[in-house]
Amino acid sequence: MTVDWRPLDTELTAWKAEELTLPVWWRDDDAVSATPQLKTLSKLSVALGLPVHLAIIPRDADATLVEHVTAHKTLIPVVHGWAHHNHAPPDEKKSEFRLHRPQKEILSDAQSGLERLKSLFGDRLCPMFVPPWNRIAPDVVRELPGLGYCILSTATPRATSCPVPGLEQINTHLDPIDWRGTRGLISKNTLIIQTAGLLRDRREGRADNAEPFGVLTHHLVHDQDIWTFTEELLRRLLDGPGHAWAAPTKPTGGF
Repeated sequence: MTVDWRPLDTELTAWKAEELTLPVWWRDDDAVSATPQLKTLSKLSVALGLPVHLAIIPRDADATLVEHVTAHKTLIPVVHGWAHHNHAPPDEKKSEFRLHRPQKEILSDAQSGLERLKSLFGDRLCPMFVPPWNRIAPDVVRELPGLGYCILSTATPRATSCPVPGLEQINTHLDPIDWRGTRGLISKNTLIIQTAGLLRDRREGRADNAEPFGVLTHHLVHDQDIWTFTEELLRRLLDGPGHAWAAPTKPTGGF
């Protein structure tokens, strides 16, 4: 199938004509160790000049990961739940931080995740909470600032910039993987049209363009098609109206 970038190119041209800018950020989930795939991710981050917010599973993070992240300044460690363990019953979607167990236990896991990664990465750690499967109960969200988190990241355009006082919402918007089917790359033309539509919603005021536009990847399961498409998409965004965005590692007055 021929790849048709014209829908996205047309939208990016409209952004330039209206002198709009697009904050672009990158989140990659499920890191636990320094794998060959992580090394590929790190090289691509440097080549693009775009930091990767590396969502690390705190319980399983090992010494090789700490060494690799420490040596690669474009990797920004963030907290990916605690153990990436599903507590939902079989008839519900997977989740680790919905109310399927006592809230005290849930909050203890969220706090343990922050504390363990802080002990491993120190000031390099960004106080961003990324719940596994992008699912979290509102009752848990309300408690995150008290645990030390400043940012919550899930998926789809945010409904509000601050779901609770002291917590900013910075979501991801495009995931190129066909999780419910082949687990490979979704049709390239479908992803291109989807991206153009998301940007059009921002340009025309139906979505919040102050929210950085997030691309979500999962380096451990990438095949070459996923790597290639991700690079091409991010290059086009950054060569157009996009500029690299990175979350602060310390709270600012905006949170």
